[in-house]
Amino acid sequence: MSTQISNRTTDGPIDVLLVEDNLGDVRLTREAFSETPGETAIAVVQHGDDALERLTRAARTDDHDLPDIVLLDLNLPGRDGHEILEAIRADARLRRLPVVVLTSSEAPEDVERSYDADANAYLTKPTDPANFVELAEAVEEFWFDHAHLPPFPR
Repeated sequence: MSTQISNRTTDGPIDVLLVEDNLGDVRLTREAFSETPGETAIAVVQHGDDALERLTRAARTDDHDLPDIVLLDLNLPGRDGHEILEAIRADARLRRLPVVVLTSSEAPEDVERSYDADANAYLTKPTDPANFVELAEAVEEFWFDHAHLPPFPR
C-alpha cells in the first residue's frame, strides 16, 4: 500500500478516528476494517464534544496524534456531526484533515449541509452488515492508495 498522506509514514497502521455513539455500528466498523488488506487502528469517540476536544488537543500539541482520517456520524450526543465538521473546518490546523461523513441518514438536506461544510465525502451506512466490509475496503483503497492529500499546517 503506498500512502500519500503527508502527516504519516508508510510504516504502521492507518489511524482512523471513528466518531460514533452507536456501539453496534462501532463493532461493525471495527470488524469491517479488520478484514481489509491494510492495517488499521481505530480510535472511537462517542460524543461530539469529545471528538472536537481530542482533535484540537492533538493539533495544538503537534505530537502527530492527529488521525489519518475521521469517520464522522451526524447523530451524536453533544455537538452533532455537522457542528463538529464546521468546527474542524474553521480551525486552520485541522481544516485539511480528511473527514468522511458516515451516517445512516439519506436525507438530502444532510448531504447538502455536509458538503456545504466541506466534508470530503458522504457515505451512508449499509443496511446489511455484510456490506460494511465493502465500504471499509472502498474507503481504504480510495483514501490510502489513490488520494493525494496536502500536508497538515503546523
